[in-house]
Amino acid sequence: MKATDAITLSLDSLWVMVAAILVILMQAGFAFLEAGSLQSKNAGHITGKQIITLALSSIVFWAVGYGIAFGEGNAFIGTSKFFLSGVPSGYDSIFFLFQLAFAAVSLAIAWGGFAERAKLSVYFIFGTVFIAIIYPVVGHWVWGGGWLSTLGMQDFAGSTVVHLQGATAALIGTLLLGPRIGKFVDGKAKTIPAHSIPFVFLGTFILWIGWFGFNAGSTVSTGVATSGYGQFFGYVALTTNLAAAAGALGALFAAMILSKKADIGAMCNGVLAALVAITASCAFVEPWAAIVIGAVAGAFTYWTSIFLESKGLDDPIYAFSVHGISGVIGTLSTGFFAAPKLVELAGVGKPGLFYGGGLYQLGVQALGVIAAFAFVAIASLIVLSIIKATIGLRVSAEAEKAGLDISEHGAYGYGETEGK
Repeated sequence: MKATDAITLSLDSLWVMVAAILVILMQAGFAFLEAGSLQSKNAGHITGKQIITLALSSIVFWAVGYGIAFGEGNAFIGTSKFFLSGVPSGYDSIFFLFQLAFAAVSLAIAWGGFAERAKLSVYFIFGTVFIAIIYPVVGHWVWGGGWLSTLGMQDFAGSTVVHLQGATAALIGTLLLGPRIGKFVDGKAKTIPAHSIPFVFLGTFILWIGWFGFNAGSTVSTGVATSGYGQFFGYVALTTNLAAAAGALGALFAAMILSKKADIGAMCNGVLAALVAITASCAFVEPWAAIVIGAVAGAFTYWTSIFLESKGLDDPIYAFSVHGISGVIGTLSTGFFAAPKLVELAGVGKPGLFYGGGLYQLGVQALGVIAAFAFVAIASLIVLSIIKATIGLRVSAEAEKAGLDISEHGAYGYGETEGK
């Protein structure tokens, strides 16, 4: 190996490792966001759940999930690299850690729909199936050389692969579990006050920072020696940040129009919705388009969260609105906004409709969304229905009222008197 190649490989490895750490740190962001958004009597349970998410994902993805997603196989599933067999050390091991972090994020998103009423055992059973089979199958379709990859689907860092998958599982879990006790009174939604808005902000801020690893890290390179994306990681970071900023303002203005209040929680969700949306398109769109995508996702997510709740859906942290609806917006956006020069650099798919590319790319993006949603919804429904029919999904009413801290773990996160 030439000295210049060795230096490039070292820099690439270092960047991917840093990016992996940033994405893993997002688990702390989810913990603060969820604990702050929900009731204090469940705060300890929520933080413990994030440790379980990363621990379970690490082992299951190593054993099975990575092979299905990235192993050699066919158009639908990978059939090699189980237990990282045949994967050399060095850069390949770092790439595994990076992809593991993505899988863990998707599972963390799924748990948002289960919050405050699901049994702890459900996390272990469904989490194992999700990381071993459900998540990696769609990952193979898009990133592992599967059928959507051959069609040229553009999902740079996972608006569909990571976020829509997690949100779809969350939606199925939400529907099967039913609303929390006291959420709906006489058919009308009742606000369950957030435990800590500062925690919501802190979680959002950690996630915003972590997203630079999520999106810019997906270049998996700092130079062109190992990836055509490498020289582009700074640009990806730029579009990511612009979208997040627009999403914050878009959601804030939507809240001021629809509810007549400058809702801080809505603004935080607007940041996340925009980040979800730009995740697919960050390498394919120009800065002005990133702002449009972020603003639309932030505003629309606020409206959908209100609409779905009015229809009886108790999605405690609006996982489906933030990660599902915005995941769809972001995935479809490249079908409109993918710029020719960026598509050429990325080497994936075709330009969008607004750049004279016609309807092909939009069609591929829509097909990918429909296929991923259908597969994850059906698979999640089957697994969760079996769990519900056997050991049950939901804790008892008494356990839910007492709080999952005490009923599932034996101690409140904030002391023995908290939550009583």
